[in-house]
Amino acid sequence: MDEAITILKSQNVPVFDRGDEEYERSVATPNLLFRFSRPNCVIQPESASHVQAIIKEARSKNLKITIKCGGHSYAGHSTAYEGISLDLRRMKKAQLDMKSKTVTMEAGCQWGHVYKTLINDRHDGYVINGGRCPFVGVGGFMLGGGLGPFTRSIGMGSDTLKEATIVTADGELVTVKDSDARNSKNGRLFWALRGAGGGNFGVLVQMKLGVKKLQSEYVVAGRYQWFPQSVLTDDFMATMNKFYTTDWPIRITIDSTWMCDLRQNSGDGVRFLIYFDGKKDEFERIIDKYIQDPELAKQLKRRSLPEKSTRFLHETLVVQWSEETVRAFPTNRTYSIYSSFVFGNERSNIEKITTIIREEMKNFRRLFAGERVEFLVTWIHSGGKAKEKSPSDSAFFWRQAVYHTYVTVEWEDKWMEKDMRCFLGKVKKLLRPLSLNGEAAFINFPDGALSTNSHERAYFGDNRNELRLIKEIWDRNNFFKWDQGVRLPGATDDGKTGVDVPNEEDLTDTIAGKQWEHFEIPETLQTPENNEFLKGLKELEDLGF
Repeated sequence: MDEAITILKSQNVPVFDRGDEEYERSVATPNLLFRFSRPNCVIQPESASHVQAIIKEARSKNLKITIKCGGHSYAGHSTAYEGISLDLRRMKKAQLDMKSKTVTMEAGCQWGHVYKTLINDRHDGYVINGGRCPFVGVGGFMLGGGLGPFTRSIGMGSDTLKEATIVTADGELVTVKDSDARNSKNGRLFWALRGAGGGNFGVLVQMKLGVKKLQSEYVVAGRYQWFPQSVLTDDFMATMNKFYTTDWPIRITIDSTWMCDLRQNSGDGVRFLIYFDGKKDEFERIIDKYIQDPELAKQLKRRSLPEKSTRFLHETLVVQWSEETVRAFPTNRTYSIYSSFVFGNERSNIEKITTIIREEMKNFRRLFAGERVEFLVTWIHSGGKAKEKSPSDSAFFWRQAVYHTYVTVEWEDKWMEKDMRCFLGKVKKLLRPLSLNGEAAFINFPDGALSTNSHERAYFGDNRNELRLIKEIWDRNNFFKWDQGVRLPGATDDGKTGVDVPNEEDLTDTIAGKQWEHFEIPETLQTPENNEFLKGLKELEDLGF
């Protein structure tokens, strides 16, 4: 490692050691499960040639690399515990070409950087098919398929990908395009990069996307948090079941989150986020037609405003996803675990799902009364144009999805982890059979507890064998290896169908425990004057204890 660092520094590649300000900023995490993340070094390349140099050095010396773009991985897949953290944050150039209706962006961009290319010159009526939260990294989003505010009318984010450039395990710079023959070596890689997730075939360094035209220069967008007197009533359940089973027009997207936050006094409720490509009167007619509760319909209309699409990208998206943004900041000092599911909108299935959620919200309040904990179920609205392609048209397999749903459990006291894992484990066992094929999960909302023998089925479905063959072509020695990545042909399967649901309680403290084995206390924390525990003891002594 020391030799590799010396060589890379001599080539002016930015390398940061433990204690350096950039190192500490890079490894800071909003999820305390990963609080002991201390890789040997953080490297922040500024160009594709820097990435090539890093990969060649790491491979020649058999050094572990963890790729990080936005750093939003729910399962910590972009968090390095040892070796090299390859942090792409300095590679954030984005260039818009309205003549060709394309945008070219480096893989360290966040979506806010890319949206600015439309905002700055007021290109109203056009949209880049990116993430809902402007602070999400473009690379992981696109490689996992990508769900945007207008997925229902445009398709998955990866459906608008035109070119992708990666640094391979051999250190070569390769560009693949939508014009490459599907069965060619490059064409197969382009197919795989649209939905297989990151860190499988190389380091993504640049992408080119098509810019899409909206129906109108205006977007109707809103946010409403509905706290009915009780989420347990038959009327509430009838409203939500009708909501989830409706075949909504493709120009409207409504995300929703069932909220059970024991830190608040508001009680249980549902948050709605609205995006509509069109005018306000059209939007209101749609709401009146499909929302059965009169008060909810009234408030959704009142809490939604028409605005130019550039203002929507600049302001409204940030505000709508304020909670997600705060969670992503290192100043957020909580623990959280997640799992995801992929649902259609068949009434028989939806009624089972919502009944389970309602009952588990009741159980959560009963079991953890007085604790600072939260249980969320977020339904990201999909379907529409995203369903029109075949599952084999790209690596993104779950085309029949109408909702990509992820469950979040968050807490503030580390001794709550076992109880939180036990609760989430029960929810997963109840909901997993109702997910598509009894196994589907969304790789952009990964579940770190999925077993090695089942994660490929959960994320890739019937595309997993083709992905293994492509892995063999581009990374035959498995240099880009991680726990939930694409494996090589011949990797052992257990032969089971469905997805293994491990005993979540058995995972208690395993993440922090493994990190601790590689953890070195920063020098700034080794001195008595900077040690919070010792300072606390000194204060007690001063008070006479």
